[in-house]
Amino acid sequence: MIYLQRFSLPSQSTETNFLARNFESKRTCYTSRYPFGVFLSRAVPALELKAITILCGGNGSGKTTILNLMGEKLGLRRGAVFNRSSFFGTYLDQCQAETAPSFQRARENSRVITSDDVFDYLLDLRYMNENIEYRRRELLEEYTDARYAHFQMRSMEDYDHLRQVVEAQRKSGSRYVRDQVMNDVIEKSNGESAFAFFTKEIREDGLYLLDEPENSLSPQLQRELVGFLEDSARFYRCQFVISTHSPFLLAMREAKLYDLDSAPVRPCRWTELEHIQTYWQFFREHREELDGV
Repeated sequence: MIYLQRFSLPSQSTETNFLARNFESKRTCYTSRYPFGVFLSRAVPALELKAITILCGGNGSGKTTILNLMGEKLGLRRGAVFNRSSFFGTYLDQCQAETAPSFQRARENSRVITSDDVFDYLLDLRYMNENIEYRRRELLEEYTDARYAHFQMRSMEDYDHLRQVVEAQRKSGSRYVRDQVMNDVIEKSNGESAFAFFTKEIREDGLYLLDEPENSLSPQLQRELVGFLEDSARFYRCQFVISTHSPFLLAMREAKLYDLDSAPVRPCRWTELEHIQTYWQFFREHREELDGV
């Protein structure tokens, strides 16, 4: 399913004219006019989007900027804030987004997901786990007191205490605690929790802009994420626009890639990317060591 069909940045002439009109002085910080100037040295064509579209390039190539522009232009939900200047709205007005009629139905499920969102989720889990661990200690103390209490019910006000005593005498300490608090969150690693975040947030019938989703994920979990995203696009009517450095995500089946390091920006095969060639060169240099694995 394709909800966002085409996305265009301002033309080079529009940017050039704007910068000429708004030139202040050499002391003016470049980022004060952000995102004007980010793509000025590269001709960026209108991006024709597929069910899975990947924006690739080095640091500073503008991958995240394009995702932020798409998200703001379409009014998508997002969690983490992002850097923007007083010129961001002016630049955004010059961008064009062409959507399919089905996008109106999918808008509610659609959102921008960044590595900051994942990080915030992991922090929330850590805070929750710390509180769970504290609650566990409280419950163990409560269990010990209740199990060995010599208790006699004298009125209905003692009913809750009686129930605690009965539960403590029927169960082991670990079972008593486990039945009263969630017991699975604390056992997950950061990577497993990050992967769970994506499977929780990505639903059917939605457009998702993912900014470097591989962060916090091991290579094996990155491969599992690839399978999840491919299945979501193929069977559950999702569309993805992804910025990534991960070779696992770059090699996704039927994904369309744009190389933002090239001038002009163009579609490419994942094997043509410079950093993929760097990986390949590294493994070739260590071929003898890997042959014995």
